Parts: sequence; C-alpha cells; structure tokens
Amino acid sequence: AKIAPHYRNALITGETGACKELVARAVHDLSPVHSGHFVVINCSAVVETLFESELFGHVRGSFTGADRDKMGLFEFAHGGTLFLDEIGDMPLSTQAKLLRALQTQEVQRVGSLTGRKVDVRVVAATNKDLRLAVREKRFREDLFYRLSMVEIEMPALRERLGDLPLLMEHFREMW
Repeated sequence: AKIAPHYRNALITGETGACKELVARAVHDLSPVHSGHFVVINCSAVVETLFESELFGHVRGSFTGADRDKMGLFEFAHGGTLFLDEIGDMPLSTQAKLLRALQTQEVQRVGSLTGRKVDVRVVAATNKDLRLAVREKRFREDLFYRLSMVEIEMPALRERLGDLPLLMEHFREMW
C-alpha cells in the first residue's frame, strides 16, 4: 500500500513459492493504474529468439512466420502493469532493449522503423540473486538499478506461517 501509488518500476525478490506474483498483483491493484491490464510474462518460459517479439511486437514480414502485425506485451499493458516474472532468466541481449524501453517509455516493434509511446509500470520478480548475477556479468547493472528503485524482499512462506490462512482463503475464492 505504501509503494503502489508511487512506483514506476519495482523488483520483488524471494525464493520460489514466496507468492511474488500475488504481491505484484496487489501492487497493481492498489496503484493508480489498477483499472488497466495486469500483463504477465514468465521470462524463463520464452525462447530467447522470440523475446523481443513477445515484449515489443513485430510487423508483418519482419521475419519468417511474421504473417501479420503483432502487438507486444508492452503495448498491451499500456495504461497498466507489466509483470516480468523470473527476470533473472532474461537473456542479456533482451535486457538492453528492456532497459531502453524503461528509460524512454517507448517500444519499437521488430522490423519497424518507428517507435510507439507506452505508459507502463513494470514489476519484475526473481528467485535469483541479481546482485551476484551483475557481478558475474549475467545481468545488466544498469537494468538492475532501474528495476530495484523499489525492492520488495519476500521472506519464504515457511517464515510467515501466519499468512497461510489468508493464502488459503485467496485460493479458495479463486476456485
């Protein structure tokens, strides 16, 4: 509730199962863009060659199989929040393009010569130690600092057993 009205980018860290996506959803729901889309991409599930197209879109004919223009997730999330789950698995080549989009609030579809302005808040999450990844040159330092302006560290669920009744109620309502 404290950061939701003010964040532009945020990073949620914690081990697998710490409910990082629920926190990201809560940050979105409590923010001024709560009526916009909450768009999720699992960075560990996207093939490296498709990352740019998934995030930024593409134009027809830009590569084999691009038979129509496609809006990327940044454009789809315009006016809302883009949740980049498992950001620590994003390839370095895509990290540079992501950083540019965060800095300029503009995306360029693959194969296009023009940019498109977007108004998107970004929440990223990871179970990896990004500070170590930065030192080992597996994650861009400038992107890390851009994302971690607001950092939420989620303790493991075993350390917050008092949250179990709330989580059980949440999941019961979903089913």
